[in-house]
Amino acid sequence: MNQQILNLDALKARFPLIEKLQSEQYVFWENENVAKDSQVSEQVTLDMIQDAENRLKRFSSYIEVAFPITKFSDGIIESELKEIASMKKLIEGRRGFNIPGKLMLKCDHALPIAGSIKARGGIYEVLSHAEKLAIDAGMITEQDDYAIFHSEEFRKFFSQYKVAVGSTGNLGLSIGIISAELGFQVTVHMSIEAKEWKKEMLREKGVEVIEYESDYTSAVENGRQVAELDPSCHFVDDENSIDLFLGYSVAGLRLKEQLQQAKITVDANHPLFVYLPCGVGGAPGGIAYTLKQIYGEYIHIFFAEPFASPCMLLGLMTGMHDKISVNDIGLSNRTEADGLAVGRPSRFVGTLMESVISGCYTVDDSFLFRSLKGMFETENIFMEPSAHAGVYGPIELMMQGTSYIEKHGLTDKMENATHIIWSTGGDLVPEELRQQYLQTEI
Repeated sequence: MNQQILNLDALKARFPLIEKLQSEQYVFWENENVAKDSQVSEQVTLDMIQDAENRLKRFSSYIEVAFPITKFSDGIIESELKEIASMKKLIEGRRGFNIPGKLMLKCDHALPIAGSIKARGGIYEVLSHAEKLAIDAGMITEQDDYAIFHSEEFRKFFSQYKVAVGSTGNLGLSIGIISAELGFQVTVHMSIEAKEWKKEMLREKGVEVIEYESDYTSAVENGRQVAELDPSCHFVDDENSIDLFLGYSVAGLRLKEQLQQAKITVDANHPLFVYLPCGVGGAPGGIAYTLKQIYGEYIHIFFAEPFASPCMLLGLMTGMHDKISVNDIGLSNRTEADGLAVGRPSRFVGTLMESVISGCYTVDDSFLFRSLKGMFETENIFMEPSAHAGVYGPIELMMQGTSYIEKHGLTDKMENATHIIWSTGGDLVPEELRQQYLQTEI
């Protein structure tokens, strides 16, 4: 977008934080439009989210036989919620202040099959598409045992159809793995930020990988245009897909159960803070949307983005959503957090988030690697750099977010707070690259 058309000077006059974003400083932006109570859109209802959960349960028998790693969970793709007290102690020691309350990790870096948060929405959308094709062809009803999807008959049927997606990495992995397993012809359009090992893993599974020298937005747009020319091709649209969003949204329902099992209270005196790394917005948006419906004013949700790629913050703060890019304010969109290297946010997600999230913050790549090493040393947990954007959330809240705490009457309730860092990827990272990450100094 041309800066003259954008009128950047006028925009900076209205939103002074843009100058801090331009100089790649730590920024904490508070959303003044966040609603106290739950906000349900006609586009995405709670009935739709429950329907998505029911669909995943129908597919559990297929998942269990196709991916034996899920036997322990009866074919349900879910991750652990665990306390990380040792990491909390390390952070407090380094920073010289306490993080009041309990610090927990939602371990989506260990989600089975795709090893990232994208295993939720990506796999769900492909399963939903496969179910529709099979029902329309009279091959199955919702009352049947879906284990039959794991058969040569179904693989041959799906081989007539194509699935495509544009991705920086993890979404491509989840779409590629599940689509290839079902029998679809799969194409993943990979942007320049995508790591080489992710491309190789997809090729090993028979997925066609098309590489681009441009960024995520261009890869998605090219993928969308190619798919539109082929009526047999289903394009997974990371920017606009409701199915993808619903797949992510199911996580909110499951987190509620996990908190109840852990006997963690969420109410006026026990606030819940959730920190979610954000790229184009689909995964964190879906999770945040459901959690807001469940907990209303008792939950405080923050999105985390790299210095070079604060697209959701920029889109929400200005109200321009996908009409503004980080490149428009002079940022490079180059970061080691490949899953967050997105220059332009989803308008669909951004408009839904206007009354849902409490704010956004930015984080430096150097922190991601310090945190990566610290998490591995204290908790023996390996997470991709992208996932560590969430780890900075409680630190940012205690440093720049104190006015938020006071404004919302939380000062005397913070000792009862629960902080959840939502991890995003890591389990499939090759050992050699893990060691490189653990030794990286920025």
